[in-house]
Amino acid sequence: MVTIRDVAKEAGVSVATVSRVLNSTGYVKEDTRVRVMNTIQKLNYSPNEVARSLYTRESRLIGLLLPDITNPFFPQLARGIEDEVHSHGFRLILGNSDEQLEKELTYLQTFTQNHVVGMITATTSLAQKLYEGLTFPVVFLDRSSDQYPSVYADGFEGGKLAAEEIIKRGSKRITLIKGPVNVKPAQERFQGSLSVLSQSDADFYVLNTNSLAFDDAQKWAKEIFQKYPETDGIIASNDIVAAAVLHEAFRLEKSVPDDLQVIGFDDIPQSRFSFPALSTIRQPAYEMGKQAACLLMKCIKKEPLIQKQVQLPVTFIERNTTRKVEEHG
Repeated sequence: MVTIRDVAKEAGVSVATVSRVLNSTGYVKEDTRVRVMNTIQKLNYSPNEVARSLYTRESRLIGLLLPDITNPFFPQLARGIEDEVHSHGFRLILGNSDEQLEKELTYLQTFTQNHVVGMITATTSLAQKLYEGLTFPVVFLDRSSDQYPSVYADGFEGGKLAAEEIIKRGSKRITLIKGPVNVKPAQERFQGSLSVLSQSDADFYVLNTNSLAFDDAQKWAKEIFQKYPETDGIIASNDIVAAAVLHEAFRLEKSVPDDLQVIGFDDIPQSRFSFPALSTIRQPAYEMGKQAACLLMKCIKKEPLIQKQVQLPVTFIERNTTRKVEEHG
């Protein structure tokens, strides 16, 4: 493996000069800088980011902790973050907690050991005290926090929208899928839907679930039709669960949207390619990630935060799992 000493020897300069070129610190003559950069390219030298951070006491690494990278919503968040931090010269270390407190703790230790200068977390843990001893700034994403800067979508409004739209389109026996109690965004959207359904003339049922994971979605879908076979409208906890509901409805030969309407939540890219294409509540995932990264950059640079809590709007995306509303005019 090529080392910084190999680069220095080949370029005919000191290790300190190569370090100054790599870190853009101190004065280096232009012809020397060019010679060092050409040598780096020639030898295909890749500096060790952790070693550099130990040497300079400053890294360019940011930790990102997600709850479930198999859910396409979270890579959208990550892409927004990565694009923004990369434009500032930083790189990401990614962790996947699987909604497990033990894994979350392990990744916090990993980020600390790798000298990250900041962290964005979108995990489901409600134990925000885990983050109190950290020496670097933390931004919460896809959930609100009174203590930390945070970026999140208006889940309560999203839940209301889903209920209003499914009622408007004629569903009378609605099943509301309640996400895990420890996932704050899921509870916010549930409460939003509940506030509308409880004031409506529609009959409604609540299906309790303890996971938003892909592997469990089919189980919830089967359970719905076993417990509530007469349901004619389903508000899913996310698009993954909604897709599983559509799959089960197809297996049971239910006609969507004539016999059964389904509304998801998130608007993951795959939603438009499901059959029928899924009507859903859109969270602006990429923009949420970008905004979280912007907040973290300000924290790292010790710039004042004009807005510590950033709430982004949600919208109803009408596709083919809901009936069209007749326009009167």
